[in-house]
Order: sequence, then structure tokens, then C-alpha cells
Amino acid sequence: MPNKAPTIVRDIMSRDCYRVTGKTSVATLAEGLALHRLPGVPVVDDHDHLIGFISEQDVLGKVLESSYLDEEPPLVRELMRHEVLSIPPTKSISDLAQEMLGAKPKVYPVVEQERLVGIVTRRDVLSALLRMRHS
Repeated sequence: MPNKAPTIVRDIMSRDCYRVTGKTSVATLAEGLALHRLPGVPVVDDHDHLIGFISEQDVLGKVLESSYLDEEPPLVRELMRHEVLSIPPTKSISDLAQEMLGAKPKVYPVVEQERLVGIVTRRDVLSALLRMRHS
């Protein structure tokens, strides 16, 4: 029996996703973004509740500035965005793809019962749509 094509976000999300807290240094964050090859990550509290989002674009200038001035970079909480587009794991992939046509995030935190349970990227959605199309 062939694998069923993914239809909801839970089918394609990364569960063991890289995340940071507000107390994470921007330097550590930048290293993590590079290591995990992500354009941005969710910011969580000590209970894994989503409290913000921070992207490469948010930190690029600060990393450059702190390197140039030989200063310690700021903490994530000083630069993160507090308003975050998040989605439930039960959202349909097709609906999310439609939303992505207007919204610009490349990474969406997946939240269930107020806790971060994963992330989904545009690349994940595109791959899922191609698999759906071929099945």
C-alpha cells in the first residue's frame, strides 16, 4: 500500500525544531541559525510557550555592529518580534499554502494548546504540495 500523501501540517512539520529563549545571546542564535540552516526561529519561555520570533534579518545588523565595535551582542528578547503568525498542527497544507501567498514568513511555528510543537517552512509546504499532486 503506497504512503498516503500529507494533508495537514502535523504530517510535515519538524517536531524536534531549533528554538531559543529570550535569554539566548544573539551570537548563539546566529550560530544556531547557520547550523540548522533556518531563516528564523521561534522564541519560547521556560514552558515552551511561544512568546516571539526572531529571524536572520532581525539580527544581521546587530551581529555586524557588535563585531565591528567588539561588543557583546544583545539578547534575543531585545530584538525578537512579539507578534507571531503561528498555526495549529491540524491546519490543511492547502490552506497554509494559500496563506503563504500573502504572508511573508518563511517559517511558521506550529502551536497546540499554547505550546510550540514544531515548525513548518515554505519548503516543507512546497514539497508536500508536490507529493499531493503526484498521489
